[in-house]
Amino acid sequence: MGIEVPQSARQQPDYLTTREVADLLRVKERKVYDLAATNEIPHRRITGKLLFPASEIRAWIEGSGSLVSEDRPAVITGSHDPLLDWAIRDSACGLATLFNGSREGLDCFARHRAALSGLHIPEQTGWNVASVSELGVTDAVLIGWASRKRGLLVSSDAANDIHSVTGLKGKRVVRRQPGAGAAALFSRLLGEAGLNEEDLQSSSGFAHTESEAAGAVASGEADAALGVQAMAKQYKLGFVPLTDEHFDLLIDRKAYFTDPVQLLLNFTRTQQFQDKAASMGGYDLTPLGRVRWLSP
Repeated sequence: MGIEVPQSARQQPDYLTTREVADLLRVKERKVYDLAATNEIPHRRITGKLLFPASEIRAWIEGSGSLVSEDRPAVITGSHDPLLDWAIRDSACGLATLFNGSREGLDCFARHRAALSGLHIPEQTGWNVASVSELGVTDAVLIGWASRKRGLLVSSDAANDIHSVTGLKGKRVVRRQPGAGAAALFSRLLGEAGLNEEDLQSSSGFAHTESEAAGAVASGEADAALGVQAMAKQYKLGFVPLTDEHFDLLIDRKAYFTDPVQLLLNFTRTQQFQDKAASMGGYDLTPLGRVRWLSP
């Protein structure tokens, strides 16, 4: 008759199933799926199956309850910046781009789906810092990229009528997607001018990048758009300056030291980069590289 090996002495598997994790935590399996979906528990997807590294699960339970993070993909998300877009290409850093607006970028970053996120979110007393702090992310740093001149991009046909935000009444204006920093700023500027969306002839769709917004005005689809001075110069549009805004990069601390991010940051120190920013117009690089916020 064989000797039964005590349960505590049996070799533990390297990976646990959803059922095993649920039994360990004394919760329903549905709860485990929810924790994985929101990236709150260490997990892997292998050939479509959800598995949980046993060592990381034990550390997660015995520790603070925070997730042992996986490497983030070499993706930059968030808001579009023409100088940043150019620098990513010309530096050959290897970062993939997913420009989807500042708020969507923050959500993407919080879900560990990107290593960096570009932001220009207007706040009560500044830009970006409060929004990032409220997100509750850890192991991240907010680095200055540039101060940009933002204002109204105006077509040649409408240049005589539009000298401020109040001049947009009744005009065809490009819309930016909800959650974009430009959309939030434009809503504030309209309110300060005593206008709302109903006072404008808004475009049917949304412009998701600075170049899309400028292109809609240049092609005659709209009379004006809120945009950056660099795009007015490139598309030969009129420009009505309204504000200087901070554009920052939220970067994962671990990703900060990876080759793609370091290649990009090193490229910003070259004369080629400095000359390009000057030629595009509307950029002040004084904030470049400054730490604006550091996570706990």
